[in-house]
Amino acid sequence: MHTAVIVDVVRTPAGRGKPGGSLSSWHPIDLAAFTLRAILERNGLESTQVDDVILGCVSQTGDQAMNIARQAVLAAGFDESVPATTIDRQCGSSQQAAHFAAQGIMAGAYDIVIAGGVESMSRVPLGSAWVDATPSPLIAGRYPEGLVNQGVSAELIAQRWGLSRADLDAYSAESHARAARAWEEGRFASQVISVGDAATDETVRPGTTVEKLGGLPTVFRTDELAERFPEVGWAITPGNSSPLTDAASAALIMSEEMANRLGLTPRARFHSFAVVGDDPLMMLTGPIPATHRILQRSGLTLDQIDAYEVNEAFAPVPLAWAREFDADPARLNPWGGAIALGHAVGASGTRLLGTLVAYLEATGGRYGLQTMCEGGGMANATIIERL
Repeated sequence: MHTAVIVDVVRTPAGRGKPGGSLSSWHPIDLAAFTLRAILERNGLESTQVDDVILGCVSQTGDQAMNIARQAVLAAGFDESVPATTIDRQCGSSQQAAHFAAQGIMAGAYDIVIAGGVESMSRVPLGSAWVDATPSPLIAGRYPEGLVNQGVSAELIAQRWGLSRADLDAYSAESHARAARAWEEGRFASQVISVGDAATDETVRPGTTVEKLGGLPTVFRTDELAERFPEVGWAITPGNSSPLTDAASAALIMSEEMANRLGLTPRARFHSFAVVGDDPLMMLTGPIPATHRILQRSGLTLDQIDAYEVNEAFAPVPLAWAREFDADPARLNPWGGAIALGHAVGASGTRLLGTLVAYLEATGGRYGLQTMCEGGGMANATIIERL
Protein backbone atom coordinates (compact mmCIF):
# COMPACT_ATOMS: atom_id res chain seq x y z
CA MET A 1 0.00 0.00 0.00
CA HIS A 2 1.40 3.38 -1.04
CA THR A 3 1.17 6.48 1.14
CA ALA A 4 -0.90 9.31 -0.36
CA VAL A 5 0.37 12.76 0.57
CA ILE A 6 -0.78 16.34 0.13
CA VAL A 7 1.92 18.49 -1.42
CA ASP A 8 -0.03 21.69 -2.02
CA VAL A 9 -3.54 23.15 -1.87
CA VAL A 10 -4.69 26.37 -3.52
CA ARG A 11 -7.97 28.18 -3.77
CA THR A 12 -9.41 31.36 -5.16
CA PRO A 13 -10.90 33.93 -2.85
CA ALA A 14 -14.61 33.49 -2.17
CA GLY A 15 -16.80 35.78 -4.26
CA ARG A 16 -20.42 36.49 -3.46
CA GLY A 17 -22.47 34.15 -5.58
CA LYS A 18 -24.68 36.72 -7.24
CA PRO A 19 -24.37 39.14 -10.18
CA GLY A 20 -21.81 41.77 -9.30
CA GLY A 21 -19.86 39.47 -7.00
CA SER A 22 -16.07 39.73 -7.27
CA LEU A 23 -15.80 36.51 -9.34
CA SER A 24 -19.15 36.61 -11.16
CA SER A 25 -17.52 37.79 -14.41
CA TRP A 26 -15.30 34.69 -14.47
CA HIS A 27 -16.50 31.66 -16.41
CA PRO A 28 -16.40 28.67 -14.01
CA ILE A 29 -14.25 26.71 -16.48
CA ASP A 30 -11.68 29.51 -16.41
CA LEU A 31 -11.92 29.81 -12.63
CA ALA A 32 -11.09 26.11 -12.26
CA ALA A 33 -8.36 26.40 -14.90
CA PHE A 34 -6.78 29.22 -12.88
CA THR A 35 -6.27 26.93 -9.89
CA LEU A 36 -4.98 24.07 -12.06
CA ARG A 37 -2.34 26.27 -13.65
CA ALA A 38 -1.37 27.75 -10.29
CA ILE A 39 -0.78 24.38 -8.65
CA LEU A 40 1.49 23.24 -11.49
CA GLU A 41 3.47 26.48 -11.53
CA ARG A 42 3.89 26.60 -7.75
CA ASN A 43 5.40 23.12 -7.76
CA GLY A 44 7.41 23.18 -10.98
CA LEU A 45 5.47 20.37 -12.66
CA GLU A 46 4.55 19.71 -16.26
CA SER A 47 0.96 18.80 -17.00
CA THR A 48 2.07 15.53 -18.60
CA GLN A 49 3.19 14.34 -15.16
CA VAL A 50 -0.42 14.40 -13.91
CA ASP A 51 -2.23 11.06 -14.18
CA ASP A 52 -5.73 12.44 -13.68
CA VAL A 53 -7.71 15.52 -12.66
CA ILE A 54 -10.81 14.94 -10.52
CA LEU A 55 -13.04 17.93 -9.84
CA GLY A 56 -16.26 18.27 -7.89
CA CYS A 57 -19.15 20.35 -9.18
CA VAL A 58 -22.78 20.21 -8.03
CA SER A 59 -24.79 22.14 -10.63
CA GLN A 60 -23.53 20.44 -13.78
CA THR A 61 -25.57 22.41 -16.29
CA GLY A 62 -25.16 25.58 -18.34
CA ASP A 63 -21.62 26.95 -17.99
CA GLN A 64 -20.75 23.97 -15.75
CA ALA A 65 -21.94 21.22 -18.09
CA MET A 66 -20.02 18.86 -20.38
CA ASN A 67 -17.58 17.47 -17.79
CA ILE A 68 -16.25 20.79 -16.50
CA ALA A 69 -13.08 19.08 -15.23
CA ARG A 70 -12.03 18.18 -18.78
CA GLN A 71 -12.96 21.65 -20.01
CA ALA A 72 -10.84 23.20 -17.26
CA VAL A 73 -7.86 20.99 -18.13
CA LEU A 74 -8.02 22.20 -21.73
CA ALA A 75 -8.59 25.82 -20.71
CA ALA A 76 -5.56 25.62 -18.39
CA GLY A 77 -3.37 24.68 -21.35
CA PHE A 78 -2.65 21.19 -20.05
CA ASP A 79 -1.45 18.62 -22.53
CA GLU A 80 -4.39 17.01 -24.30
CA SER A 81 -3.27 13.62 -22.96
CA VAL A 82 -4.30 14.56 -19.39
CA PRO A 83 -7.72 13.06 -18.56
CA ALA A 84 -10.26 14.54 -16.19
CA THR A 85 -13.62 13.71 -14.66
CA THR A 86 -16.31 15.59 -12.74
CA ILE A 87 -18.14 14.10 -9.77
CA ASP A 88 -21.15 15.11 -7.70
CA ARG A 89 -21.51 14.15 -4.08
CA GLN A 90 -23.33 17.39 -3.42
CA CYS A 91 -21.51 19.65 -0.95
CA GLY A 92 -18.83 17.00 -0.40
CA SER A 93 -17.94 16.73 -4.10
CA SER A 94 -14.36 17.98 -3.90
CA GLN A 95 -13.75 16.18 -0.62
CA GLN A 96 -14.82 13.03 -2.43
CA ALA A 97 -12.53 14.00 -5.31
CA ALA A 98 -9.64 14.09 -2.85
CA HIS A 99 -10.71 10.69 -1.49
CA PHE A 100 -10.78 9.16 -4.95
CA ALA A 101 -7.38 10.68 -5.77
CA ALA A 102 -5.74 9.48 -2.56
CA GLN A 103 -7.31 6.03 -2.74
CA GLY A 104 -6.15 5.63 -6.36
CA ILE A 105 -2.62 6.54 -5.30
CA MET A 106 -2.71 4.17 -2.33
CA ALA A 107 -3.83 1.37 -4.65
CA GLY A 108 -1.02 2.07 -7.10
CA ALA A 109 -3.29 3.21 -9.95
CA TYR A 110 -1.94 6.80 -9.88
CA ASP A 111 1.28 8.60 -9.03
CA ILE A 112 0.07 12.22 -9.24
CA VAL A 113 -3.49 13.55 -9.21
CA ILE A 114 -5.00 17.00 -8.92
CA ALA A 115 -8.27 16.93 -6.98
CA GLY A 116 -10.46 19.96 -6.49
CA GLY A 117 -13.72 21.60 -7.36
CA VAL A 118 -15.50 24.63 -8.71
CA GLU A 119 -18.87 26.31 -8.39
CA SER A 120 -20.08 29.59 -9.84
CA MET A 121 -23.33 30.11 -7.99
CA SER A 122 -23.76 33.54 -9.58
CA ARG A 123 -23.75 32.11 -13.12
CA VAL A 124 -25.27 28.67 -12.43
CA PRO A 125 -27.71 29.05 -9.53
CA LEU A 126 -27.92 26.22 -7.04
CA GLY A 127 -30.72 23.88 -8.08
CA SER A 128 -30.68 24.86 -11.74
CA ALA A 129 -29.43 21.41 -12.74
CA TRP A 130 -32.64 19.79 -11.54
CA VAL A 131 -35.17 22.59 -12.05
CA ASP A 132 -37.12 20.52 -14.61
CA ALA A 133 -36.76 17.20 -12.78
CA THR A 134 -39.91 15.22 -12.10
CA PRO A 135 -40.38 13.40 -8.78
CA SER A 136 -39.74 9.67 -8.57
CA PRO A 137 -42.86 7.64 -7.75
CA LEU A 138 -40.72 5.14 -5.84
CA ILE A 139 -39.19 7.81 -3.61
CA ALA A 140 -42.61 9.39 -3.12
CA GLY A 141 -43.87 5.98 -2.05
CA ARG A 142 -41.05 5.52 0.43
CA TYR A 143 -41.40 9.04 1.88
CA PRO A 144 -45.11 9.81 1.48
CA GLU A 145 -44.98 12.98 3.58
CA GLY A 146 -42.22 14.32 1.36
CA LEU A 147 -38.60 15.30 1.89
CA VAL A 148 -37.64 18.92 2.50
CA ASN A 149 -34.97 21.37 1.44
CA GLN A 150 -31.74 21.78 3.38
CA GLY A 151 -32.89 24.90 5.18
CA VAL A 152 -35.82 23.04 6.68
CA SER A 153 -33.48 20.17 7.59
CA ALA A 154 -31.34 22.71 9.45
CA GLU A 155 -34.45 23.84 11.32
CA LEU A 156 -35.20 20.23 12.29
CA ILE A 157 -31.64 19.79 13.58
CA ALA A 158 -31.87 22.97 15.67
CA GLN A 159 -35.09 21.69 17.19
CA ARG A 160 -33.78 18.18 17.91
CA TRP A 161 -30.58 19.41 19.59
CA GLY A 162 -32.24 22.27 21.45
CA LEU A 163 -30.38 25.04 19.63
CA SER A 164 -31.95 28.47 20.00
CA ARG A 165 -31.83 31.39 17.59
CA ALA A 166 -29.40 33.05 20.01
CA ASP A 167 -27.12 29.97 19.88
CA LEU A 168 -27.09 30.03 16.08
CA ASP A 169 -26.45 33.75 15.78
CA ALA A 170 -23.69 33.72 18.41
CA TYR A 171 -21.94 30.89 16.59
CA SER A 172 -22.25 32.72 13.26
CA ALA A 173 -20.86 35.98 14.62
CA GLU A 174 -17.90 34.05 16.01
CA SER A 175 -17.29 32.42 12.61
CA HIS A 176 -16.94 35.87 11.02
CA ALA A 177 -14.72 37.08 13.87
CA ARG A 178 -12.41 34.07 13.54
CA ALA A 179 -12.21 34.38 9.75
CA ALA A 180 -11.50 38.11 9.92
CA ARG A 181 -8.78 37.53 12.51
CA ALA A 182 -7.24 34.77 10.38
CA TRP A 183 -7.11 37.09 7.37
CA GLU A 184 -5.53 39.86 9.48
CA GLU A 185 -2.88 37.41 10.70
CA GLY A 186 -2.09 36.21 7.16
CA ARG A 187 -3.27 32.65 7.84
CA PHE A 188 -4.65 32.14 4.34
CA ALA A 189 -1.64 33.53 2.48
CA SER A 190 -0.23 30.09 1.69
CA GLN A 191 -3.37 28.93 -0.10
CA VAL A 192 -5.35 31.85 -1.57
CA ILE A 193 -4.33 32.99 -5.05
CA SER A 194 -5.58 36.35 -6.31
CA VAL A 195 -7.91 36.28 -9.31
CA GLY A 196 -7.75 39.62 -11.07
CA ASP A 197 -8.66 42.25 -8.49
CA ALA A 198 -10.13 39.66 -6.10
CA ALA A 199 -7.59 38.93 -3.38
CA THR A 200 -9.61 38.25 -0.22
CA ASP A 201 -12.84 36.47 0.69
CA GLU A 202 -15.68 38.82 -0.16
CA THR A 203 -18.01 36.88 2.13
CA VAL A 204 -16.26 37.70 5.43
CA ARG A 205 -17.99 40.48 7.38
CA PRO A 206 -15.66 41.59 10.22
CA GLY A 207 -18.27 43.80 11.87
CA THR A 208 -20.84 41.06 12.30
CA THR A 209 -22.50 41.07 15.73
CA VAL A 210 -25.16 38.98 17.40
CA GLU A 211 -27.35 42.08 17.52
CA LYS A 212 -27.12 42.63 13.76
CA LEU A 213 -27.80 38.97 13.03
CA GLY A 214 -30.76 39.04 15.40
CA GLY A 215 -32.51 41.55 13.15
CA LEU A 216 -32.55 39.27 10.11
CA PRO A 217 -35.77 37.47 9.17
CA THR A 218 -36.12 33.70 9.06
CA VAL A 219 -36.48 32.37 5.51
CA PHE A 220 -37.75 28.79 5.43
CA ARG A 221 -41.06 28.89 7.33
CA THR A 222 -44.27 28.46 5.36
CA ASP A 223 -47.76 27.86 6.71
CA GLU A 224 -47.70 24.33 5.30
CA LEU A 225 -44.34 23.51 6.92
CA ALA A 226 -45.36 25.11 10.21
CA GLU A 227 -48.40 22.84 10.29
CA ARG A 228 -46.31 19.78 9.44
CA PHE A 229 -43.56 20.59 11.97
CA PRO A 230 -45.32 22.42 14.83
CA GLU A 231 -42.39 21.83 17.20
CA VAL A 232 -39.90 23.78 15.05
CA GLY A 233 -38.94 27.27 16.24
CA TRP A 234 -37.96 28.63 12.79
CA ALA A 235 -34.58 30.21 13.47
CA ILE A 236 -32.60 29.87 10.21
CA THR A 237 -31.74 33.19 8.56
CA PRO A 238 -29.29 34.32 5.86
CA GLY A 239 -26.97 35.30 8.71
CA ASN A 240 -26.65 31.84 10.26
CA SER A 241 -26.43 30.09 6.88
CA SER A 242 -23.52 29.86 4.47
CA PRO A 243 -23.77 32.42 1.64
CA LEU A 244 -24.04 31.63 -2.06
CA THR A 245 -20.45 31.69 -3.29
CA ASP A 246 -18.23 31.57 -6.38
CA ALA A 247 -14.85 29.83 -5.96
CA ALA A 248 -12.50 27.10 -7.13
CA SER A 249 -9.93 25.02 -5.26
CA ALA A 250 -7.35 22.35 -6.05
CA ALA A 251 -5.06 19.96 -4.16
CA LEU A 252 -1.89 18.33 -5.46
CA ILE A 253 -1.93 14.74 -4.21
CA MET A 254 0.72 12.13 -4.97
CA SER A 255 2.51 9.10 -3.61
CA GLU A 256 5.17 9.81 -1.03
CA GLU A 257 7.68 8.02 -3.26
CA MET A 258 6.90 10.33 -6.17
CA ALA A 259 7.14 13.43 -3.98
CA ASN A 260 10.59 12.34 -2.83
CA ARG A 261 11.64 11.57 -6.38
CA LEU A 262 10.58 15.05 -7.52
CA GLY A 263 12.15 16.80 -4.54
CA LEU A 264 8.79 18.05 -3.29
CA THR A 265 7.97 18.24 0.42
CA PRO A 266 4.80 16.47 1.53
CA ARG A 267 2.79 18.59 3.96
CA ALA A 268 0.40 15.93 5.22
CA ARG A 269 -0.70 12.37 4.54
CA PHE A 270 -4.14 10.87 4.27
CA HIS A 271 -4.71 8.77 7.37
CA SER A 272 -8.34 7.55 7.18
CA PHE A 273 -11.50 7.91 5.11
CA ALA A 274 -15.23 7.39 5.64
CA VAL A 275 -18.41 8.06 3.73
CA VAL A 276 -21.92 7.38 5.03
CA GLY A 277 -25.57 7.72 4.20
CA ASP A 278 -28.01 9.08 6.77
CA ASP A 279 -31.63 10.17 7.20
CA PRO A 280 -32.56 12.17 4.04
CA LEU A 281 -35.20 14.16 5.93
CA MET A 282 -32.77 15.45 8.55
CA MET A 283 -30.25 15.37 5.68
CA LEU A 284 -27.45 17.37 7.33
CA THR A 285 -26.73 15.09 10.30
CA GLY A 286 -24.40 12.83 8.28
CA PRO A 287 -21.18 14.25 9.82
CA ILE A 288 -22.14 12.59 13.13
CA PRO A 289 -22.19 8.95 11.92
CA ALA A 290 -19.31 9.73 9.53
CA THR A 291 -17.20 10.86 12.49
CA HIS A 292 -18.12 7.80 14.53
CA ARG A 293 -17.10 5.59 11.61
CA ILE A 294 -13.80 7.28 10.85
CA LEU A 295 -12.73 7.35 14.49
CA GLN A 296 -13.45 3.64 14.71
CA ARG A 297 -11.52 2.93 11.53
CA SER A 298 -8.57 5.14 12.44
CA GLY A 299 -8.18 3.90 16.00
CA LEU A 300 -8.01 7.53 17.15
CA THR A 301 -10.13 9.36 19.69
CA LEU A 302 -11.48 12.86 19.23
CA ASP A 303 -9.11 14.06 21.97
CA GLN A 304 -6.20 13.15 19.67
CA ILE A 305 -7.54 15.37 16.87
CA ASP A 306 -6.02 18.86 16.94
CA ALA A 307 -8.60 20.57 14.72
CA TYR A 308 -12.01 19.74 13.32
CA GLU A 309 -13.26 21.30 10.09
CA VAL A 310 -17.01 20.66 10.15
CA ASN A 311 -18.58 22.49 7.24
CA GLU A 312 -20.88 25.32 8.25
CA ALA A 313 -23.63 24.83 5.71
CA PHE A 314 -25.94 26.12 8.45
CA ALA A 315 -25.01 26.92 12.04
CA PRO A 316 -26.95 23.96 13.53
CA VAL A 317 -24.73 21.47 11.67
CA PRO A 318 -21.42 22.07 13.52
CA LEU A 319 -23.24 22.92 16.76
CA ALA A 320 -25.19 19.63 16.80
CA TRP A 321 -21.98 17.77 15.87
CA ALA A 322 -20.09 19.45 18.72
CA ARG A 323 -22.80 18.58 21.24
CA GLU A 324 -22.89 14.98 20.07
CA PHE A 325 -19.14 14.57 20.66
CA ASP A 326 -18.67 17.07 23.49
CA ALA A 327 -16.05 18.60 21.22
CA ASP A 328 -13.67 21.41 22.20
CA PRO A 329 -15.16 24.58 20.63
CA ALA A 330 -11.70 26.10 20.27
CA ARG A 331 -10.71 23.31 17.85
CA LEU A 332 -13.91 23.58 15.79
CA ASN A 333 -13.36 25.63 12.62
CA PRO A 334 -10.69 27.69 14.39
CA TRP A 335 -10.16 30.07 11.45
CA GLY A 336 -13.85 30.46 10.74
CA GLY A 337 -16.06 28.37 8.52
CA ALA A 338 -18.38 28.54 5.55
CA ILE A 339 -20.76 31.02 7.21
CA ALA A 340 -17.93 33.55 6.83
CA LEU A 341 -15.58 32.01 4.25
CA GLY A 342 -18.31 31.01 1.81
CA HIS A 343 -19.63 27.73 0.50
CA ALA A 344 -19.04 27.32 -3.23
CA VAL A 345 -20.52 23.86 -2.95
CA GLY A 346 -18.40 21.98 -5.51
CA ALA A 347 -15.18 23.60 -4.27
CA SER A 348 -15.73 23.54 -0.51
CA GLY A 349 -14.19 20.14 0.24
CA THR A 350 -10.70 21.04 -0.93
CA ARG A 351 -11.11 24.53 0.54
CA LEU A 352 -11.58 22.94 3.96
CA LEU A 353 -8.66 20.60 3.29
CA GLY A 354 -6.33 23.51 2.55
CA THR A 355 -7.42 25.35 5.68
CA LEU A 356 -6.90 22.25 7.80
CA VAL A 357 -3.38 21.61 6.46
CA ALA A 358 -2.39 25.25 7.00
CA TYR A 359 -3.82 25.29 10.53
CA LEU A 360 -1.94 22.15 11.57
CA GLU A 361 1.28 23.64 10.18
CA ALA A 362 0.73 26.96 11.95
CA THR A 363 0.00 25.35 15.33
CA GLY A 364 2.21 22.25 15.20
CA GLY A 365 -0.83 19.99 15.40
CA ARG A 366 -0.62 16.41 14.20
CA TYR A 367 -4.10 15.19 13.26
CA GLY A 368 -6.98 17.01 11.59
CA LEU A 369 -10.54 15.86 10.92
CA GLN A 370 -12.66 17.17 8.08
CA THR A 371 -16.33 16.30 7.61
CA MET A 372 -19.06 17.66 5.39
CA CYS A 373 -22.84 17.27 5.31
CA GLU A 374 -24.24 16.55 1.86
CA GLY A 375 -27.56 16.78 0.07
CA GLY A 376 -29.68 13.65 0.20
CA GLY A 377 -28.42 12.72 3.65
CA MET A 378 -24.74 11.77 3.23
CA ALA A 379 -21.36 12.81 4.62
CA ASN A 380 -17.67 12.34 3.98
CA ALA A 381 -15.01 12.33 6.70
CA THR A 382 -11.25 12.56 6.30
CA ILE A 383 -8.41 12.42 8.81
CA ILE A 384 -5.05 13.80 7.77
CA GLU A 385 -1.72 13.71 9.58
CA ARG A 386 0.72 16.59 9.30
CA LEU A 387 4.20 15.56 8.20
